[in-house]
Amino acid sequence: MSKIKLIALDMDGTLLQDDQHVSNYTKEVIQKALVQHVQVVLCTGRPLNMCYDYAKDLQLDSYIVTNNGAEIWTVERKLIEQHTFDVGKVEALWHIGKERSLHMWTVAADKVFRFSSRPANFEDHEWLKIGYGNLDEATKNELLHKLQGDETIEITNSSPNNLEINQVGVNKVHAVQRLCQLSNITMEEVMAVGDSMNDFKMIKEVGLGVAVANAQQEILDISDVITTSNNEDGVGKAIEKYVLT
Repeated sequence: MSKIKLIALDMDGTLLQDDQHVSNYTKEVIQKALVQHVQVVLCTGRPLNMCYDYAKDLQLDSYIVTNNGAEIWTVERKLIEQHTFDVGKVEALWHIGKERSLHMWTVAADKVFRFSSRPANFEDHEWLKIGYGNLDEATKNELLHKLQGDETIEITNSSPNNLEINQVGVNKVHAVQRLCQLSNITMEEVMAVGDSMNDFKMIKEVGLGVAVANAQQEILDISDVITTSNNEDGVGKAIEKYVLT
């Protein structure tokens, strides 16, 4: 295995414990990786304003991937890359959720519309992602059946009971490939850690794909190694075992 030069970390269910904190142990291990000039990058479905404070607290010094790869930022909040969604498609997807009375979040470049709210005019915003949450299995399967033939969208999830939708081709692995270009490293020199389907392609394509023990079964099946759960310092233990030794 190539020496790891970049670590891409999913947040919810992976880096973050269930109480939404990063343990002191994992913070210390991340600091050791940074001292060794290993890039540590948050690679999350969250928008920037919901992950930036974590990056600052961890003293990260390179990039942040947000909205499942729709945006890449520097830690100085400079936008490096952005992939927006067709406005008509986002509005149509919102109506699909509204017709089913689903809990939704719709993420624009300038604002997050939560709790199934919507703008007065969708065309007033540039769109990045839409999500459907609190889904029971029957509703989730019905939505997948309705949407899976649409070749203009990329469907993933960030937990077993939701679906997240981006423009086709927008995903975490493409963002990590871009980071490799920016940093002049190869995908073989990347370790990625995750738990959900929005991590699937990233974990499969990097040099070392790591699943936390609480990951969805599809992620466990394709990962190179499995670390302990998010509540048992899985990220910190993986970095210590595969990067620092």
